[in-house]
Amino acid sequence: MSRIAIPYRVLVVDDSALVCRFILRALARSSDILVVGTAADPYEARDKILELKPDLITLDIEMPRMDGLTFLKILMEKYPMPVIVLSSLSQHNSQQAMEALNLGAAEVLAKPYGAHSLGEVADVLGDRIRGILSNTQPLTAVDVPFTSAGAKRRAAHKIIGVGVPNTRLGGNWSASSVGLIGASTGGTVALRKILSRLPKEMPGLCIVQHMPAYITKAFADGLNTECAMEVREAQDGDWVEAGLALIAPGDYHMVLVREDGRYRVRLRQTPKVWYQRPAVDVLFRSAVASAGRNAVAVVLTGMGRDGAEGLLQLKNAGARTIAQDQESSVVYGMPKVALELGGVGEVLPLEEIADGIQRLFVDR
Repeated sequence: MSRIAIPYRVLVVDDSALVCRFILRALARSSDILVVGTAADPYEARDKILELKPDLITLDIEMPRMDGLTFLKILMEKYPMPVIVLSSLSQHNSQQAMEALNLGAAEVLAKPYGAHSLGEVADVLGDRIRGILSNTQPLTAVDVPFTSAGAKRRAAHKIIGVGVPNTRLGGNWSASSVGLIGASTGGTVALRKILSRLPKEMPGLCIVQHMPAYITKAFADGLNTECAMEVREAQDGDWVEAGLALIAPGDYHMVLVREDGRYRVRLRQTPKVWYQRPAVDVLFRSAVASAGRNAVAVVLTGMGRDGAEGLLQLKNAGARTIAQDQESSVVYGMPKVALELGGVGEVLPLEEIADGIQRLFVDR
């Protein structure tokens, strides 16, 4: 007798009735996801969380009575659980979106903005929910009035402290070396951990982090203040130089090309790959011809399989490859598939990836 799957329970928190209807319609297409209720503000959400016990909530940032960021901070301190923030597509909201990730949101996605976006919301939001809830780690809620004493909830992230930059590399690397990193859910914390530990004297890095278009610049600018390397959002035609990390802008694929003995990046709005633009596989596959054995490539935490096939192609071309381990991944999807396909040279915990990247550059 086959076992009946229990659907993931989702609470939608948004003061817009229209957005709630869009999300309800989008998730209704998934038999394994059940929207158990909606809430128009954080106070209503608090009561419904205790009553309905959802596995995950979607959360608006701008709401009456209490803003979403304040509620998220309280929620993660007192009743930790997976949260997907849905934010309007605007530059004004980019800093708020980054703050949401820093406060513990598992993901920030663009709000549905019309009937024509319903299908995309159904694909992306449904996939994110499955990826997050199938890989959550238990956290214990504190004994406060918001929740019952000793209650335990699943949470979709681990807060990992920023370390001290390592100076192992010392410039002993080939001028043709280049680093490639791909990440999705949980990647903002992982990238901050890794980049903050890399010295300025590093081969250039190209990074794809799944993010909406309006967040990547704020993310890069924030990292630039914390890291010895220069970190910035890539622009079409940027040269990949030592001491520089380029982050693919949201809604643009980034490819690596070789011109006049140097690397540069090109940005393209070609079709999405694995529902993503930018996609890790697009960057990795482009580097097979342009960099080959001169590349060090890393797949970090994230749902789905983006980057796995490209990592295998890079490994077959002689590149050194790393995947984040299961224990330190927020979502063990992308690294898991990469390992199963055979594209991973080393599996490392997040704490050791910065050192691993430097070692592979030196040991070429």
